[in-house]
Amino acid sequence: MLSFEEGILPLEDLADRLHRVWAPISHLHAVANNPQLRTAYNNCLPLLARYQTEIAQNERLYRLYQQVADRMPPGRADGAGAVLHHALRDFRLAGVNLPLKKKARFKAIVEELTQLQAEFEQNVLDSMTSQSYHETDLETLAGIPATVIEQAAENAREASKEGWLFELDQPTYMTIMTHAENRDMRFWFYRAWVTRASSDAAGDREFDNTDVMARILALRQEQARLVGYAHYAEYSLISKMADSVEEIRDFLQNLADHAHATAVKEFQTLESFAGRSLAAWDIAFWSDKLRLREYSVSDAQLRPYFPLDSVLDGLFAVIYKLYGLKAELVEDVNTWQSDVRFYSLVDASGEVIGGMFTDLFARRNKRSGAWMDDCIVRKKLEHDLQKPVAHLVCNFAPPTKTVPCLLSHDDVLTLFHESGHALHHLLTRVDYPSVSGINGVPWDAVELPSQFMENFAWEPEVVMLISSHYETGEPLPAELLEKLRASRIFQAGLQMVRQIEFSLFDLRLHAEYESASGDDILGVLDEIRAQVAVVPQPEFNRFPNSFTHIFGGGYAAGYYSYKWAEVLAADAWSAFEDQGIFNADLAALFRSKILEIGGTEKISDAFKAFRGRPPKIQPLLRQAGIHAPQPT
Repeated sequence: MLSFEEGILPLEDLADRLHRVWAPISHLHAVANNPQLRTAYNNCLPLLARYQTEIAQNERLYRLYQQVADRMPPGRADGAGAVLHHALRDFRLAGVNLPLKKKARFKAIVEELTQLQAEFEQNVLDSMTSQSYHETDLETLAGIPATVIEQAAENAREASKEGWLFELDQPTYMTIMTHAENRDMRFWFYRAWVTRASSDAAGDREFDNTDVMARILALRQEQARLVGYAHYAEYSLISKMADSVEEIRDFLQNLADHAHATAVKEFQTLESFAGRSLAAWDIAFWSDKLRLREYSVSDAQLRPYFPLDSVLDGLFAVIYKLYGLKAELVEDVNTWQSDVRFYSLVDASGEVIGGMFTDLFARRNKRSGAWMDDCIVRKKLEHDLQKPVAHLVCNFAPPTKTVPCLLSHDDVLTLFHESGHALHHLLTRVDYPSVSGINGVPWDAVELPSQFMENFAWEPEVVMLISSHYETGEPLPAELLEKLRASRIFQAGLQMVRQIEFSLFDLRLHAEYESASGDDILGVLDEIRAQVAVVPQPEFNRFPNSFTHIFGGGYAAGYYSYKWAEVLAADAWSAFEDQGIFNADLAALFRSKILEIGGTEKISDAFKAFRGRPPKIQPLLRQAGIHAPQPT
């Protein structure tokens, strides 16, 4: 019989070699999309899906893994047991024991799902790029920051138009919704954003995702039932921390019970301040004004103090203070865009731990949002160590000819969030690719390191590191910093019920869906909004059509993970609040028990090893300024 080293490690290496080829292609599809690449990408998807399913359904390989697992001596601590455990689970989830006809059907489902999920994301991107807002009256642009107006003027010149041309990208949308005094302009952007990839989109309607959603949901349910699960939500939970749909519902309901009254009061306060009933396209605008009144701090005041270069320098200083690692810019690295940078992460001895590409500005051919993905995974199967490399991607408003890229504090939080994912990938000490870095980590725990890192961006000591006025070089004034910190709980209830709404929608779709139309999908969302939502949404809202997290990304039946992991992150952070945010011993413990272990341990056990107990919900509620009953 073959040993782990003889039988399993070659398969680990084979999978990683394929990843090394496909990862950059998949990444470029997200950040540098063009028709030629898209065609090649789409042509490869069914081939990759077919290959991966054939591997996962191969009975001889399954028996090999089972035999090696049966002979594995207990107590082996290098992660080999986790490699076998995850592989055997995945064999079963892929239907390795199914009859041939059902195996073939499972394979066909996986291939079709892979193509449909890519089509969903492509439709969202194409729907966005097909729409723009052209304006020739300067008065209409009142309230919009000068940097955004300057970029719109440049867009108009490039399109040979007069005036200003605003694209439908995420930073422009957020800026218009927050600052534009012209309500009609806000309405146009809101409607364009919430009808992306739907039949109601003002742009090209060939990108409608309604039928794509219905087909994805139907295939996922069929996939789950083929291998013996009641529905896709139950199927997906096999690889997560949560044990059941009921446990997740109870968890979300518990959060909703705490947050809903607070959210209602926050919305009532906002309407009272505005002196009128508010529509969805009014919320961000009046919220920014209320925040200024309540805390004397606004996005416009803060941005000049957060130029991107200063924030990056401060972020790297935080990483050094925590883990003794320096981020060093490496020149002459081939990149897909001129403003992309590459950094090496170097320890105190001068050894390179890993590397990171940063791609931080919005572009027309780039997917919206922010994310980290793995370019290269840590691997050491014999003697040579393959060091990990990450892609850290955001969509900030690019610099103009006169002003550098200036971040809102929300942008700062996004950058810290994604850096937490990158550290999780780069600091792993696991040598087997399938359980190295974020691989093998339960999806409802993968946000723990990222949400944990956000907390640093609120701390006075860190804000002094990341802030530097782009004209004077002065850090954020103490008075403004105090107001910023006080504003952390601003509308925390509204934010929480919004996440709960999305989580319940995702869970119900994947636990209850049989076969339905786009109207039925909207009906589920309407029912959930009636239960937990506070801000009224217009009838034309088609949010599901651009919900890429669950229809294009990896959060299907797992969107609750953001709140689940946020409980873990807030509780972990409370230890740093007690012992000091740069406590060296505590940072070393967090690194060794959480960041370095990859998918080799149960996260519940790892969290207990770090915190000394299971997680509690109270730190999250306290952090959000929401009353929490004392535990009995």
